[in-house]
Amino acid sequence: MSAPAEVTLLFEQAHILCYRTFDIAEEIDLERARKALSEDSRRLKLSRENSQYIQLPNPPVAYELGRRPLALRGGPVTVDATARLFDHGAASIILRVPVAPGTTWETLTNVADELYDSQALEDLALELVEGVRRTISAAVQGPHLWDQSESYTVIFAERIQGNPSAEELFQRADIARLLLGESTTAPLAPREREAVTQVRFSYTAHDLVVVDWNSAFVYEPSGSRDIPDLLEIANAQLLEFRYYDERLDQHIARIHDEVQARKPGWLTLFRSPYRSLARETLGTLVDLNEFVERVENSLKIIGDFYLAKVYEGAVRRLRIPAWQASVTRKQQLLAQTYGLLKGEVDIDRSHILEVMIVALIILELALALGRVLLPG
Repeated sequence: MSAPAEVTLLFEQAHILCYRTFDIAEEIDLERARKALSEDSRRLKLSRENSQYIQLPNPPVAYELGRRPLALRGGPVTVDATARLFDHGAASIILRVPVAPGTTWETLTNVADELYDSQALEDLALELVEGVRRTISAAVQGPHLWDQSESYTVIFAERIQGNPSAEELFQRADIARLLLGESTTAPLAPREREAVTQVRFSYTAHDLVVVDWNSAFVYEPSGSRDIPDLLEIANAQLLEFRYYDERLDQHIARIHDEVQARKPGWLTLFRSPYRSLARETLGTLVDLNEFVERVENSLKIIGDFYLAKVYEGAVRRLRIPAWQASVTRKQQLLAQTYGLLKGEVDIDRSHILEVMIVALIILELALALGRVLLPG
C-alpha cells in the first residue's frame, strides 16, 4: 500500500479517549456499586442499529469523575474523567482529551504520540482509580490493585473538513502514523503501514474504524460511542486474562517450591505434607473457573453484523485468544498437578489406615497373649 498523498486534513469535531484499565478486585457487585455511586451512574447500553445482537449479561457501570487538569507539552488541558466498572474485577478510567477545531493531522499525531506514553496521564489515572476503590469498597470481593494495567487510546473523529468518505480518508490520511504516534518525517515502510491498518471496517461510505493493538482511529459522523465502548470491553478482557496468567504462574511456581522444600519424615505417616497445598490448588481452580465464565460472559455475540465484526477484529488484534489459550493451558496443568497432589494425599491416608490396622492387630494379639500368659 502506497503512502497517502500529502494533504491538509482539519478536524472540526474530535477528541481522544485515553483508557487506563486496572484490576482492582476478584469480583465487583455492580448493583451494589451503583447504589454507592453518584446518581448519574449508568449501565452500559449500546445504541447502534442491530446492537441487540450483542448481549451484555451484566453491563458495566459508568459514572462521571468530573473535569481534571492534565499537563501536556503544549500546555495544560482540561479533560473529562469517567470510571467504568466490570463485574470480573476490572475498573477503567477514561480521560477524554479535547481536540481543538482546526487541528491538523500532523498536530494530532504529535499529541497522540505524547498521550500514548504520558506519565502525567498515568499518574492522574492512578489517582482516580484509588478514589474509585475507596468509593466502592463495600461492593468488592478480594480487593487489590494489580501492579500492571492495560492502556488503550481511541482517536474519535465526528467531523473532518470536507466530510471525506471512508475510502477518501483512508487514501488521503496517514492513519498508520497517527496510530503509531510516529512524528518523524521518515516515511513508514509499506509493509508496516499495512500491518498497522489491516484491521479496518466501514458500515457506510462515511464511517471508518481502524484497530491497532494499542490504539484505534474511529471516524463516526453519527457520534455513537458504541465502537469505543466495545474496544474498552475487549481491553478489560485482555487485562483479566493477563492478570490470571500471572496468578497461575505464581501458583504453579509456589507448588514447585513447596514440593521441593518438604522433606519426607515419620510424621508424614500421620499427616500428608500436601494436604493444605492440594486444598489451596483446588480453591484456585474453582476461582479460575468462575473468573473465566465471568469474562467470557461479559459480552456475547448472537449475530454476524457490523459491531460483532469490529469486536471480533479487535479481539484478534489485541491477541486475546493467545492469552486465553495460555490461561487454559496453565489451568489444565494446574488441574493435573492437583490430581497428583490429591493422589499423594490419598496414598498417605491409605498408609495411615494400614498403620492403624496393623496397630489394632498387634493390640489384639497382645491382649490374646496376655489372656494366655495370665489366666484367671
